[in-house]
Amino acid sequence: MTRHDSAIASTLPHELELRTADGFRLAATRYPAQGALRGRVVVAAATAVPRGFYRRFANYASERGFDCLTFDYRGIGGSRPASLKGFRMNLLDWGRQDMAAAVDAMADGKVPLFVVGHSYAGHGFGLMPNHHKVSGFQVFGTGAAWHGWMPLADRLKVRLFWHLLGPLTWLLGYCPGKRLMLGEDLPADAFRQWRRWAGMRHYFFDDPQLPEVHDAFAAVTTPIVAVNALDDAWSLPASRDALMRGYRNAPITRLDPDPKTFGRPIGHMGYFRQGAEPLWDDMLTWFASLATPEA
Repeated sequence: MTRHDSAIASTLPHELELRTADGFRLAATRYPAQGALRGRVVVAAATAVPRGFYRRFANYASERGFDCLTFDYRGIGGSRPASLKGFRMNLLDWGRQDMAAAVDAMADGKVPLFVVGHSYAGHGFGLMPNHHKVSGFQVFGTGAAWHGWMPLADRLKVRLFWHLLGPLTWLLGYCPGKRLMLGEDLPADAFRQWRRWAGMRHYFFDDPQLPEVHDAFAAVTTPIVAVNALDDAWSLPASRDALMRGYRNAPITRLDPDPKTFGRPIGHMGYFRQGAEPLWDDMLTWFASLATPEA
């Protein structure tokens, strides 16, 4: 391989493996920055969404000088065991362990580190023990997940979703999301915890068994931008605000893009699909401003 070939190879995406503090191995992909390095970015996924879904954004950011890492939570995508039946896990560990491991893998104390989150990541960031290593967190479509925050039609769909998938999950030993075209399969433990907390107005903040989450979220002082489109029925701004109240000591900017003025539908998944580049540009501009603060 020539020096030129080596230089090209060094900027190509490559697969790697992360190790969490509790010893779990996570599949990940790194997208090295092209050109001058402006910062590092960890992309934290939504529930049951594999890291490949964020490939377009990661390539886009790397082309603009950001070194990006995508990864799969335990039990999802490339981090799934051979069989989900009997696989035990805690949904909180996607934040406490998996997101934390991704942040540790990218943090060096020299280059500013940012986290881009989708849906669940808004829950997970407040659970991380190392959020202090992150200079800025922007999350899309996060919310408290309670059906009452949704429009009536979606509220009914979600309640049906919980009732139908509960017996299937018990029967199979995991939630068969792929068969039903609802994303990746979910470990049974993750599904049951998600369903339990989604029945509470303020998600796990209302769970009397989890008093520690209040202090964990209150410890976060990282600047946050929370973006919830007005057509994101799963996480409307009211749902977002119900969750964000937990980050009571963090500076929070709330953005509510209107699909009518944005020029296209956004919904819950459109934040990371083709056409969302204006959202990405605004975010990367904000990250760059945090990386080079005014004197």
